[in-house]
Amino acid sequence: MPTWPRLPQQTLPTTPSSLKKLKKELTELKKEVANPYNFEDFYCYYFRYCLTEDKQKNLDIQSVCVLLDLVLGPKFRHQVDSFCDFLKIQKEYKAVNMDQWTNFFRFCQEIEFPELKNYDACQAWPLILDNFVDWLREKSKSA
Repeated sequence: MPTWPRLPQQTLPTTPSSLKKLKKELTELKKEVANPYNFEDFYCYYFRYCLTEDKQKNLDIQSVCVLLDLVLGPKFRHQVDSFCDFLKIQKEYKAVNMDQWTNFFRFCQEIEFPELKNYDACQAWPLILDNFVDWLREKSKSA
């Protein structure tokens, strides 16, 4: 399992040799993340990386939507857009925790979307995803 480094808080170097090195490292990172096992690890790392306080365990809704767009958007565009729409209009949640974050990735991988035929609320899904599915079903009824 790769260990994802913490990027330095300083400004990135801009010399031609350092930019060339950075491009090479980004190319290698893309190869690593292309592996499904590594991607899941990277996805979890990305959440932890964005926690800025020592004891912080949640990310605010706005940040979550930006991060999901960056990390999952290219592969699961419809799910990410729908989930972010839901997060922005609902009133129950102000933040997302790691369990909700990782289970949304699992949701994207396992659930037929947008039909949701294989979604079973009796499985161990976080309540936020049950509410999301209820919202989607209600929305499709009124459409």
